[in-house]
Amino acid sequence: MTKLKVAMIGLGMAAGHHARALLELSDRIECVAAFSQTAARREAFAAEYPIPVTGDLDAIFADKAIEAVLILTPPSSHLELVQRCATAKKHILLEKPLDISFERSEAIVRAAKQAGVLLAMVLQNRFRLAALKLDEIVRSGRLGQLIEASAAIRNWRPQSYYDVEGRGTMARDGGGVLLTQGIHTIDLLLSFAGTPKDVSAFVRTSPIHSMETEDLVTATFAYENGAIGTLNATTCAYPGLPERIELLGTKGTAVFTGDTLNAAFMDGTSVIEGGEKSGSGAGANPMAFGHEMHRALMENFVDAIRNGAPLRVTGEDALKAHRFIAEILAASR
Repeated sequence: MTKLKVAMIGLGMAAGHHARALLELSDRIECVAAFSQTAARREAFAAEYPIPVTGDLDAIFADKAIEAVLILTPPSSHLELVQRCATAKKHILLEKPLDISFERSEAIVRAAKQAGVLLAMVLQNRFRLAALKLDEIVRSGRLGQLIEASAAIRNWRPQSYYDVEGRGTMARDGGGVLLTQGIHTIDLLLSFAGTPKDVSAFVRTSPIHSMETEDLVTATFAYENGAIGTLNATTCAYPGLPERIELLGTKGTAVFTGDTLNAAFMDGTSVIEGGEKSGSGAGANPMAFGHEMHRALMENFVDAIRNGAPLRVTGEDALKAHRFIAEILAASR
């Protein structure tokens, strides 16, 4: 089978993880171009990775040999790039979030669907071993009926993180801790527990940061079956703690912390899974984790294109997280 030829658009903070994953999958995938409009970024990337760089974005979309594009640019640029991919009939692997507003995010999902191209999302925590095991447990019914679901995202970001131009603004990022950091854990929570129907929330910008958007959130919610839940998200928790999801069911309890799952069931059995120690990015360095999950995500992307395998994280999945985040923000107002 011929290698999948791809291009990268955007050589910012996330590019290194994608590049390392691409190089490890060089028997299946070939990155033929890595674009940045900034010469300094192209030079820095080329000095570290044996991937051709380019400043010609139009050439990427015109090259019919390129079957897929990795979009790694700031959220505010996503819709227009996805539309160009859709027009050029190129499959898309898109960094989270979809875009800066729910309306633009819906337009992204719609554009890919109408063009008949795949839209996979970089919500790589779905590929943690512990997350995969918890998904299996939930689907098997071992926890019984859900009665409570909670999530805690307690990250730390120093002020210097938000001093980068545009970061934490509505214009570039579309939001703060929920859309930029929390979306990973929110996506997992919704994949395990489903989408709540009633939401109440407090949303704040703390004295710790000078920024436009939120860095501190507490939300409560309820499900159709009567289950309840809580969500806490912040970038004020020095020095940064592992994310945590707890699921309470009528037959047992599952606790997912960082990269480890501990589940105990009323029939006397238990499950421990994970512990791969890949890091979390919860602290001051948001990229302080390995690229193993990016590699697994990319393998799934290639399998979907080449073999018709189902995507583990689709644009529709990401849209559920965006909708829930919008509901939290609306409830706080």
